[in-house]
Formats: sequence, structure tokens, C-alpha cells
Amino acid sequence: MNRRIFFGASLLALLLSALPAAAQTPIVIKFSHVVAKDTPKGLAADYFADLVNKRSNGKVKVEVYPNSQLYKDGEEMEALQLGSVQMLAPSLAKFGPLGVPDFEAFDLPFIFDNYDELHRVTTGPLGKNLLKKLEPKGIVGLAYWDNAFKDFSANKPIKAPADFKGLKMRIQSSKVLDSQMRSLGVNPQVMAFSEVYQALSTGVVDGTENPPSNFYTQKMHEVQKYMLRSQHGYLGYAVIVNKKFWDGLPADMRKIIDDAMAEATVYANKIAKQKNDEDVEAVRKSGKTTIIVPTDAERLELKKAMMKVHREHENRIGADLIKAIYKETGFDPTKL
Repeated sequence: MNRRIFFGASLLALLLSALPAAAQTPIVIKFSHVVAKDTPKGLAADYFADLVNKRSNGKVKVEVYPNSQLYKDGEEMEALQLGSVQMLAPSLAKFGPLGVPDFEAFDLPFIFDNYDELHRVTTGPLGKNLLKKLEPKGIVGLAYWDNAFKDFSANKPIKAPADFKGLKMRIQSSKVLDSQMRSLGVNPQVMAFSEVYQALSTGVVDGTENPPSNFYTQKMHEVQKYMLRSQHGYLGYAVIVNKKFWDGLPADMRKIIDDAMAEATVYANKIAKQKNDEDVEAVRKSGKTTIIVPTDAERLELKKAMMKVHREHENRIGADLIKAIYKETGFDPTKL
């Protein structure tokens, strides 16, 4: 009997000693973003989280916080650097104020005419070298995610450059976007994304620029009478992670996250195009916003009006980088 008690006690002790390993606290990645769950970024973030949660067998748990639940877009970068969140997908315009103005090349109006040109940069050596420039800031860049090309909106018809003169339009904090708006005679207003709907509805600003997915999911079609399908600039994101946190992860977990990110990026870019096409139609069907489609000649006039922005920011962004993008995309500004 004593032997049985001893054996039972030993077995219980063995099982208890194994519990911490079996019930090990998962590594938590808080992934914060400022847009709605049903936007391309929101859908891609959830897709990525599901992949990591499943493939790590619960060892890594990605928690996604959409719609500025944790931080507004003016706060989230500092939160990442402080380690309050581990992962973000900020728009590329956010890296200029951080001290890496090279990324503002993506804000240059009409520097990309289509996704093929864009992806030659984001998936090639130029894009990878740009991400490496974030590491001295305590940030590791994992991938680029598309949203779409942007359209202008306002409460008056806008088509020709002269139509924009005197409007107050919201922008992200970006020297390039400031110059872009001023090239059209616009008074740019820097504002957090979460505040734009209210500002449009109360007339604090007259208009803005957005991909259709952001325009529709934030209900801006309810407070903007016109959308110009200008597709004048690119809005994309870099998925980034706190460097100290990243470097401290076990190698096998980093591999799982990297592989999941590669798969999520393919999904993100596919869903971005699909979602934006759907949301253009949703805006059209709402009957609340008139969609203006410029002719090729009208779009060219906008392009000519804004091309001086490229020259104005050569010193800030880097003339060599801008020329390298021209070479990669086949763009020749002298032919305008």
C-alpha cells in the first residue's frame, strides 16, 4: 500500500512539474491599426493573425486592435518604439516625420501609374533597402501592403487644377503631401484619420484624398458630394515590428511569423484591389457622391500641375532615389 501511495505521489509530482511547459504563457503580439476591420489592411491583419495563431500552435498569439482602439495614427509610432504595442501597419507617409524621409518618395504624385510599376519597387531591392533604414529607429520592416491609389473628394465638382484653388483639404503629416496640395492651390490641413469624418461633416475641411476603401468604410460618401477618380498618388503600408521585441523572439517563431507575413502580403494585395473596386461601386450605388472620371487629357493636366513636387523634394527624399524609381518604372518626366 505504501508503495502504491509513493508511486501515486511520484506520478502526481511528475505531472505537476510538466504543467508549466504545457501551459506556457503565449508570446503576445499586439497589432494596432487605425482603419476599419473590413478595409484591406483590416482584413489582411486578421488573416495574418489567424495564420500565426494556428501555425505556432498557440505559442504566439497575435491580437489585432482596429479602428484606433489603442492609438490614433499620430500616437501609434511612438507606442511601437516604446514597446506598448509590438506591430503596426502605418501608411508610408508616417516615416518622414520619424526621420526617414526616403519613404516620402511613395507620396510623390503620379510617380506610379499602375500596380506593376509599384510592385517593381516594393518587392525589389529598392523597397528592401528602404525597410532596412528603419532599423536605427528601433523598427524592423517586414513587408509592404497595398491599399490603393488615391482619389480626391470635395463638396464641389473638381476636375481641372483650377477647381481646387482655395479648398481646405485634409492630409497626413507629410511634407510631400503638403506640397502636392499647395501645387493645386489647396490649403492643406494635417489631421488624424479618426477625426476626418467629423471635420468633413462640420466643414472644418472641404475635402480630402483617400483610396475608395477608406472613403467608403469611414462613411465619407455621406459628407462628400464629389469624388474625382484621379488615382494621383499611392497609399500603402509597411508592416513593422518593434526591433527589440523581434530580436528577442525564438528563431523558430520568427520563421513562422515571416512565412505567415509573406502569405498574408499576397492576400493583402489581392484583397486590396478587389475591395477598392467593390467600394467604388458601393459609393456609386449609394447615390450620395457623384463620381467624376477624368479623361486621359484631364488626368495629364493634373499630372503636369503636380510634377514640380518631385523637383521640390529632391534634396529631402534624395535625387538618386527618385531617379532610381523612374528607372525601375520607366517613367520619363521630360516627356510630359
